[in-house]
Amino acid sequence: MESLFRYVASPTPCGYLPNELWSLEYEYVGSLSRGEYLVRMLEGWRRFGLMLFRPACAECKCCRPVRISADRFRPDRSQRRCRKQNESDLTLVIGKPSVTRLKLNLYDRYHAFQTDAKGWPQHPAKDPASYADSFVHHPFAVEEWCYFLGERLVGVGYVDYLPSLEGEVAPAGADSGEQGGLSGIYFYYDPDERHRSLGTWNVLCLLAEAQRRKLPYVYLGYYVAGCRSMEYKVRFAPNQLREVDGVWRPFR
Repeated sequence: MESLFRYVASPTPCGYLPNELWSLEYEYVGSLSRGEYLVRMLEGWRRFGLMLFRPACAECKCCRPVRISADRFRPDRSQRRCRKQNESDLTLVIGKPSVTRLKLNLYDRYHAFQTDAKGWPQHPAKDPASYADSFVHHPFAVEEWCYFLGERLVGVGYVDYLPSLEGEVAPAGADSGEQGGLSGIYFYYDPDERHRSLGTWNVLCLLAEAQRRKLPYVYLGYYVAGCRSMEYKVRFAPNQLREVDGVWRPFR
């Protein structure tokens, strides 16, 4: 890994819990392998493009990484209903990340809806360069998952494929042979199709693909207790949270 610079941002009002302040630690890298990133992710980091980040809040410790046990996952009634509704209607195409006007417009529509419906911070229109920095320019190959309803694009996700590590590069105390998986970087969808629960459908597809590739986990970023937008993540069970002592423990 080539680390170019690292800094901790000043505290600002939290985007997840309105009564808290948040601060993120950032690290911009020039190069990074899949194995190196998996080590960092097991230590609580996430990334967009070449920028790694993790919470560095002085008081609050509510942001906890979550992962789903793919091989033991069993859908609940709501998830089975989502599967039945979408599996025959939607087509998933996995390819290389790219920027198109169609994706930019869908991204902006999704964020405008989330601002109105859930009180997300106002999000400026995404320009091609910033979209590419977040979702196209990566230190290693990333998968772009595009969901189509007929000919219409209705969802886009970005996914890291992270095979399990060799023992000598695993974090201290980690069972490196059982840590790999698929990591959902980001997902957005057409708000006109929200009745389809496309966020749930995307995670169900990630879990099915992890099972097919014989990967033990699907990593879904941070779970924040008390944040409505994050609650869906722990509805996929069994799951584990990474606690403040660095140990992954069963949650649900």
